[in-house]
Amino acid sequence: MQAYGHVDELNSILGLARSFLDDKELDTILEGLQQDLFVAGADLASAEPAEKIPRITKERITELERTIDILQEALPPLKVFILPGGGQAGSILHFSRTVARRAERSIVTLSKVEKISDQMVPYINRLSDLLFVLARIANYREGKREVEWHHST
Repeated sequence: MQAYGHVDELNSILGLARSFLDDKELDTILEGLQQDLFVAGADLASAEPAEKIPRITKERITELERTIDILQEALPPLKVFILPGGGQAGSILHFSRTVARRAERSIVTLSKVEKISDQMVPYINRLSDLLFVLARIANYREGKREVEWHHST
């Protein structure tokens, strides 16, 4: 219950992020991720055989990786850690990344006691990476600066 509850929470947060976006490309990407998360939630909640419910595929994980690569080409390279924040959509996308990481931890815990799809952990891991890039690109396109983290001793 906890794992697919976190996946459902993440889906809702992506809907919230979309409500603050004025960027058709990013909105389309996020809608696709929301569709994926319904598949992931059903996958985690169901003991049905694979042919009875949709599953996250290796091909979809590859698509996420391609999207990360394409979006990163438009961003300045990171040389330091950045603080989560920026505009409204960017900030919510940074937050969604942390929820994706929590979902990942829940899914890994579940995988130790239940059989789950082999693609579930890699998918949610790549999804959190994509959400980080989406937060950066949303802020970049809105002209919001990234604030560098500075270690204080």
